Amino acid sequence: MVTEFKFPDVGEGITEGRIKRWLVKEGDMVKEDENLAEVETDKAIVDMPSPVGGKVLSIMVPAGEKVKVGQVMITIGGEGDAAKVPATTAASINTVGASEPKAESPQASTSEKVIALPKVRKLAKDKGVDLALVIGTGPGGRITEEDVNSYSQDQRKVAGPTPVPGQEKKPAIRVRLNYDFYGHISYAPYKGLREIIGGKLTTSKFTAPHATAMDDVDMTALWDFRKGMNEELEPKGEKLTFMPFIIKAVMLSLMKHPSLNSTLDEENQEIVLKSYYNIGVATDTSEGLIVPVVKRCEEKGLVEVQKDMDNLIKMTRERTIDLADLRGGTFTISNFGSIGGIYGVPIINYPEAAILGLGQIRDAPRVVDGQIAVRKVMGISVSFDHRIVDGAEVARFLNTLKGYLENPGKLMA
Repeated sequence: MVTEFKFPDVGEGITEGRIKRWLVKEGDMVKEDENLAEVETDKAIVDMPSPVGGKVLSIMVPAGEKVKVGQVMITIGGEGDAAKVPATTAASINTVGASEPKAESPQASTSEKVIALPKVRKLAKDKGVDLALVIGTGPGGRITEEDVNSYSQDQRKVAGPTPVPGQEKKPAIRVRLNYDFYGHISYAPYKGLREIIGGKLTTSKFTAPHATAMDDVDMTALWDFRKGMNEELEPKGEKLTFMPFIIKAVMLSLMKHPSLNSTLDEENQEIVLKSYYNIGVATDTSEGLIVPVVKRCEEKGLVEVQKDMDNLIKMTRERTIDLADLRGGTFTISNFGSIGGIYGVPIINYPEAAILGLGQIRDAPRVVDGQIAVRKVMGISVSFDHRIVDGAEVARFLNTLKGYLENPGKLMA
């Protein structure tokens, strides 16, 4: 039984590719799932595994040529099978009589199935070109010397020059210049953790449709409230940053707006709402942004959250953190304001539904009771997966969050 292997739909909107190189030749025996060819698309180089085991009867698309989705690339059969040339591809391989069986032997295909003068056949032999793969442009499909030379040049572009015995091509040495047209440059490796982070951010950005909402929070009351608490904690050697208060406010807000504390199960078409609150804190390290997770915030007080967070951040920066402490998050906070930003558009820590960005707490004029006053103001932004959460719900979440941060006594209720 002869199997026609067609270029499959590999997704991503790809409609065609180019045969970079064949890994087999006519007459070879192949196993099921053995790679037959490498096909280059505009996205990547894709391996083409064989759908069946058997003998390669005919290669329908030469290396270097384009192939469209659904086009026959290769035929595979048993030892006694002969290749049948599909009518739609007969002209492209220059056989005489497209309905006739193609001989199994490459020599037979070259000597009996093509139209070419003896001098052209000799030229093809000298250049190592199989005439059965050359498209003839002469009268009646006759192959000319120009056709052979052109095909040979195309093959060299794809496969490179054939090495002369004793003068095999040595591995290419990459020359890296420390300058370009405009001045001096240097290089940093894009691999390891940085590459992994980049891959995850790309997945998030191009999987979850992002939208972002922004607002300002008057942090004056919390500024004073925290100062008072730290005066009480100082004899114990303890101190609170703003983050435990914000984590607590986020947790209480998520309880009232559970869609932001969820993930999307696309396979089962369900939104998974989490009834626990594991808050990730994006942490700046020399290797990139890493997100340790403070687990079960609903069961912890402010001081315990602070201690857990400090410990996790320390281990993260020392690269001693356990992998389990980086998993299980339900919502993430990114505090770019600690470095000096006012607003930002954070990328969702996929597959979570949303992420909160915190700006710098700064002095800014505000109208209070009809009078202009200097207040402690912080910009906040929430990026969210618009498949799961609507903008109106995010606006309500921001209002709830502001209510807790601007009235810190509610956090202790």
